[in-house]
Amino acid sequence: MAGAKFDSKSFNPQAFGAYTERIPNLKRNELIKSRALKGNQDIKNTFSSQTGTSYATLPMHGLIGGTAQNYDGETDLTSDSTDTFERGVVVVGRMKGWTERDFSEDITGGVSFMDNVAAQVNDYKADLDQLTIVKELEGIFAMTGKENKTFVDNHTSDITEVTATDKDGNVKNVVQADTLNTALQRASGDNKSKFTIAIMHSAVATNLENLKLLKYMTQTDSNGIERQLTLATWNGRLVLIDDSMPTEEVAAVEESGTKGESGYVAAQEAYTKYTTFALGDGAFDYEDIGAKVPYEMYRNPMKNGGEDTLFMRQRKVFAPYGISYTKKKQATNSPTDAELADGSNWELVNNGKTGQDKKVIDHKAIPIARIISRG
Repeated sequence: MAGAKFDSKSFNPQAFGAYTERIPNLKRNELIKSRALKGNQDIKNTFSSQTGTSYATLPMHGLIGGTAQNYDGETDLTSDSTDTFERGVVVVGRMKGWTERDFSEDITGGVSFMDNVAAQVNDYKADLDQLTIVKELEGIFAMTGKENKTFVDNHTSDITEVTATDKDGNVKNVVQADTLNTALQRASGDNKSKFTIAIMHSAVATNLENLKLLKYMTQTDSNGIERQLTLATWNGRLVLIDDSMPTEEVAAVEESGTKGESGYVAAQEAYTKYTTFALGDGAFDYEDIGAKVPYEMYRNPMKNGGEDTLFMRQRKVFAPYGISYTKKKQATNSPTDAELADGSNWELVNNGKTGQDKKVIDHKAIPIARIISRG
């Protein structure tokens, strides 16, 4: 494969697909190793066996529970049944093309063009997958409704307005030593140990570095030299640093009114809100559903003296545990990033009933949380 030409005459889509999967990608590999992404055979079977299926409602079994009765030889024993919850799952389809001229291998300094393209396609797809996850997370935390808000409120730790300082003089509206631990306990109680990964903006990571709370992993290369990786841990959780994490600019506020009187507004400088997401084991069910033609080549011998275009297509499922995609506002058979980020397209998994008969999953069982800070 090392000497393969990047043109439509010799292009083998199956071999190319297998080749890209062998190219290392730290983000994707570490995300999978963290166990935040978990395979789901039911999802795979549903979308693989039905031609054209892009959305499905799958059953999700409830847990047993209830208050135990007193076993005293006099009380009649009663029994409960588990509820079957309904979970909406959608396939996210994405595609892209790249065009290169015939002399492209010359301008890469003689580097095998197939190697170069394969490595970049793999990175591109990993970034694409991470963007899909982030957009889904944005949608999840934009949910409305009583039960959904219970999840949103308890799984959100917003410290942007906390202006107190700790014993060391650190301002508390930026991440501190106890920020992550407190947020995870608030979200999941005694299930907080399930959280294994945090995805954050570089500004947040820099604050953690300055506080010496971020520990970078190392790797020994082929020459026996230990090098620092871009991967780190925070309170034992793997950290992925990505500036595509959501940010919000807050405008400055001028002082108004008189101090001590009602209606007084203190001056405030402009600042940025940064969102950090924390995920636990099985936070997302993940399956690569596949496309009919995932990779394809097209050659135009006339344009620019001859050029080749590589087309990439993928169809994947990233289904958050305990949360259902409703498809209320989706225009086509694949949701856009904006539609994934729309809170009206998401709700907690429930039994499909209304009123007093409606039951939803316990929000503490969902290993997804977020921290909003000024850095």
